[in-house]
Amino acid sequence: MADLTAIILTKNESKNIVDCIESIKGLAKRIVVVDSGSTDDTVELAIKYGAEVFSHPFENYARQFNWAIDNTRIDTKWTLRLDADERFTPELCARIEKECALHAEDDVNGFTLAAWLYFMGKRLTYGGARKRKLMVFKTGIGRIEDRKMDEHTILSEGTSIEIEERFLHYDFKDLTTYVKKLNWYATREMQDYFAGLFPDQSFEASNEKISKIRNKKTKYYKAPMFLRCWIFFLYAYLLKGNFLNGKEGFIYSFLYHFYYRMLVDMKIYEQMKTNAPFEETGDLK
Repeated sequence: MADLTAIILTKNESKNIVDCIESIKGLAKRIVVVDSGSTDDTVELAIKYGAEVFSHPFENYARQFNWAIDNTRIDTKWTLRLDADERFTPELCARIEKECALHAEDDVNGFTLAAWLYFMGKRLTYGGARKRKLMVFKTGIGRIEDRKMDEHTILSEGTSIEIEERFLHYDFKDLTTYVKKLNWYATREMQDYFAGLFPDQSFEASNEKISKIRNKKTKYYKAPMFLRCWIFFLYAYLLKGNFLNGKEGFIYSFLYHFYYRMLVDMKIYEQMKTNAPFEETGDLK
C-alpha cells in the first residue's frame, strides 16, 4: 500500500463508485469522496466500501478538486486524482506503489497516465491513447488549474514521468446521458473560448507537454468555424484509425469528434450574435 490519498468527485455515481473504490483499495491508504448532492445511493455505497465522504456544492471540476485538496485533511505523501468512472488494474496499482516509494524524496513529483477507453461496453483499442493526464502527485505540490474545460494538474515544482500501464475509463452510461454531458461540456468550452483561454501561453517550461496540447487546440480554433469539426472528425476516424473499433468506434467518433466540436462552434456563433450573459454551468443535471 502506498502513502497515498485518493480523491474521487461524485454526483449520482452509484453505477460506478463501488468498482472505482474496489480497484484502488490495495493501493490507497485513504479514499476521499467529495459528493455534490447525489440523489441516488452513491454516498451510502462509498461509506459502505470504506471511503470518507465530504459534501460540497459543485462549481466546476477544478474548484471542486482543489476544495478537496484544501479541506479534507490530506496528510499522505501522495495524492491521486481519480474519476468515478475510472479504474486501476492490479498491475497499475503495483506499479504506482513502486514508483511512489522510488520517488518519495527526489524531484519527480507526479505521474502521468493514459487510459484504455471503454465505450458502449467495448474497449476502443485503435486510435491512440485516450485521456492522458497527470493523476498522481505529491501532496502540496499539485493543483488543478482553474478553467471550465481541459483542466490539467499543474505542479508547482519538480518534474513528472509517464507510466506505461494504463488505467481503465468507462466513459458511458447510456446515449442520453452521454449526449447531455457533451452539451454540458460544449457550454463550458465556449465560455473558456471567450474568456481568452485559447490560445494559452501561461505555462512554464515544466508544463511543456500541456503547452503543446494547448497549442494544438489554438491551431484548431484558427481553422474556419464549422469546417474544422469535419476536418477533426475525418482525421480522428480515418487517419487515426478509429474506424477499426467497429460500430462503437463510429458512434464515439461521430459524437465526440464531430457532434461535440460542431456544438461548440454553434455555441460560439450564438454567443457572438447575442452577447448574452454566461449561464452558470454547475454540475451535470
